[in-house]
Amino acid sequence: MSAIAWTAAASLVAWLWLLLGQGFFWRTDVRLPARPEPEAWPAVCVVVPARDEAAVLPGSLPSLLAQDYPGRAEVFLIDDGSADGTGESARALSRRHGGLPLTVSSPGEPPAGWTGKLWAVRHGIGLARARDPEYLLLTDADIAHAPDSLRELVAAAQAGGFDVVSQMARLRVASVWERLVVPAFVYFFAQLYPFRRIGKKGARTAAAAGGCVLLRAETAERARIPDAIRHAVIDDVALARAVKGGGGHIWLGLAERVDSVRPYPRLHDLWRMVSRSAYAQLRHNPLLLAGTVAGLALVYLVPPVALVCGLAVGDAASAVAGVLAWLLMTGTYVPMLRYYRQPLWLAPLLPFTAFLYLLMTVDSAAQHYRGRGAAWKGRTYARPGAVADEG
Repeated sequence: MSAIAWTAAASLVAWLWLLLGQGFFWRTDVRLPARPEPEAWPAVCVVVPARDEAAVLPGSLPSLLAQDYPGRAEVFLIDDGSADGTGESARALSRRHGGLPLTVSSPGEPPAGWTGKLWAVRHGIGLARARDPEYLLLTDADIAHAPDSLRELVAAAQAGGFDVVSQMARLRVASVWERLVVPAFVYFFAQLYPFRRIGKKGARTAAAAGGCVLLRAETAERARIPDAIRHAVIDDVALARAVKGGGGHIWLGLAERVDSVRPYPRLHDLWRMVSRSAYAQLRHNPLLLAGTVAGLALVYLVPPVALVCGLAVGDAASAVAGVLAWLLMTGTYVPMLRYYRQPLWLAPLLPFTAFLYLLMTVDSAAQHYRGRGAAWKGRTYARPGAVADEG
């Protein structure tokens, strides 16, 4: 066998393991668990950190104010130093639409060691504590919720005894680049953090989706959220790890009617979304970067290359191993495309999308070593302690 054939065989073995041994990450049936309604509905405070979000609030905030929740609920929008009138926009939407009570407040600039989003979350949780809620819903300013979203989250948390119930909001998929990149983003996330393992007690895997996190208030206080993760690069994963590390029970799944209204029409917009935190995901470790690049190349790029090279030089072993690995890759991506209601002909293009993610990760590391840190909404976070907040 040639070197290409052996490499293609290694890729095929990797895909067989991913198919069967990585928590069935490719399945998209992890949705909110069975949730009979509780006898008494606990009080909930919704905390929405927002920086320069006036453009998206009309598509998201009214859905929070209109929540059909049988218990006591209140919304706190924390204006994180916006320059576009985010706070005034929120107040105007509340006056126009009514619904749940809305408090708009601002914490001022974050002190050293804090990301802006987590400083805003801290301020919001501090205001919420005066209402003595049993649960906190941490949700981003671009997230639109179905009218029964809050009651479904609380019912699931109560029925399952969860300290955290989080849903991966369905991101917008409208432009050509969104169709190509966004479903793969969720697919890669699930590959890193298989949802089935997250919900198992005793399993080490821990993650949450920052756009929609229902957190038991007592658990937040016990785990010192957000103070314990104030400098966290990827705050939702850090939150989940802090809760699970303290013995908490967490759950994460795909949303059915929780959607992001934030547009990413250009490749540049999606590139910034990924590259601002990709190297942080690797803990700014060059060895992990090298391993990630090699792994992405082996798993996603080798199959089509081996197929083409095998056909070109008459190397049957390379071609067969390459096409089998590519078929497994394509098959595991199909459920995510169906979840996003996208055409299945996009599935064979996953190697190209993976190559884009490889370049985004390398660019993220390059920005880090150029000393630029991560820039987001007018703030630059110096390396290595903090990066841009997700809000």
